[in-house]
Amino acid sequence: MPRFEVRQTGKLNLTSYSGLALIGQCCQAAQVEAVIDPRLPVSQGMRTSDVVKSMVGLLSLGKSDFEAIEPFREDRFFKEALGLTKIPSSAWMRQRLDARGAELRELTDELSLRLLERTEAPITAHQGYVCCDIDTFVMDNSDTKKEDVSRTYQGVDGYTPIAAYLGNEGWSIGLELRAGSQHTAFETDYFLARVFPRIERLVPADAKVLLRQDSGFDGAHLLFLQAEEKARWTAMGRSFDFITKWNPRKQDKDAWVARTDAAGAFVEVRPGKRVGLLSLNVERAWRKQKRHFRLVVQVTERTIDKKGQRLLVPEIELQGWWTSLDVPAQDVIDLYKHHGTHEQFHSEIKTDLDLERLPSGKFDTNDAIVHLASFAYNCLRLLGQLGLTGEIAPIRHPAKRRRLKTVLQEIMYRAAKFVAHARRLVLDFGRGFASHVQVFVALQNRLLKAASP
Repeated sequence: MPRFEVRQTGKLNLTSYSGLALIGQCCQAAQVEAVIDPRLPVSQGMRTSDVVKSMVGLLSLGKSDFEAIEPFREDRFFKEALGLTKIPSSAWMRQRLDARGAELRELTDELSLRLLERTEAPITAHQGYVCCDIDTFVMDNSDTKKEDVSRTYQGVDGYTPIAAYLGNEGWSIGLELRAGSQHTAFETDYFLARVFPRIERLVPADAKVLLRQDSGFDGAHLLFLQAEEKARWTAMGRSFDFITKWNPRKQDKDAWVARTDAAGAFVEVRPGKRVGLLSLNVERAWRKQKRHFRLVVQVTERTIDKKGQRLLVPEIELQGWWTSLDVPAQDVIDLYKHHGTHEQFHSEIKTDLDLERLPSGKFDTNDAIVHLASFAYNCLRLLGQLGLTGEIAPIRHPAKRRRLKTVLQEIMYRAAKFVAHARRLVLDFGRGFASHVQVFVALQNRLLKAASP
């Protein structure tokens, strides 16, 4: 093996995260300074927008700790790429977020909306519907004394944030922190009230919207809220529908088998297994009001398992879906099955952005960081959709969506030489990276166009 001579020179300024320049242009396209600074002004010291952009820069590199900012404080490229006047210290960033965290949350949601609007981000449909998937997930923060960390439904101590993802791309249009023990449906009506205007703002007027939720959201008040939203959209000449997984709770399974038999709905799919579909009109009550909702129920009875073993007692499985759709029952089930894709988006937030364990002991500060992570997630998703899925993308397997980890590897952590000379800033990628340079230039042109007045 050859022995390498190791040198360190003061003439070269190298960076291993050249993609941060594109995150700075995403911030410019989202008008971070115009949104943040007028609402959260400072009389002296560092601007609030500098703290926001610094934290977004860290999150877009997969770093969530406050201390991660320290190596960048003397890095001119970090400052120039994000358009910062000053780079905060870890202590200053923590203090500012502690002081202004509660006020930042609403403003950071506006950043994501402006980014998607001004860049004309693609929002594609599934089987003719632009789907919005809402769900909660668990952040494991065991062995900590952080505010509102409590027992979650997965049996660990942590938080259970709620998230809303739009389109096949999975754009984050709502991400809010919750205490670990909070029930999925509790205060979700307030979350929906914030999400509905965002869907209306981002989705084209002629597109059909479909809201999908799992059985944790099966509650009369939420069904009434969605029915009212459907009526509001109908009055505007727009299409809005929903599918919510039914929670059978204490249903009598044998009674459902008898009901399906009486309706003649059972179909034998293999020896010892039969499946029946029912489409029912069920009355629900909420605060002295009554409404009828469509309930699609799938009853599965097994007397022989898949290995051919006869069962002493039939195995009965109940599944159901509340829906406003007027389509065949099987189509309702097929549309809901795609809802499972959102689990990947949860994973990307927790692992690719390294946001499983939140850095602060204060709930409001952690909530603000989660909101900033939503904006960073959309920035990375945008770079992946515009740069890694089209014709100019580096050669790799075809895909409709790139995972954030791929964006980090292919764009964010691309090494380059940084040159600042004659009022010009240059990133030199060297030889052998023509395809990646083409992606970088195309993304930069698209974002600069969106950032222009």
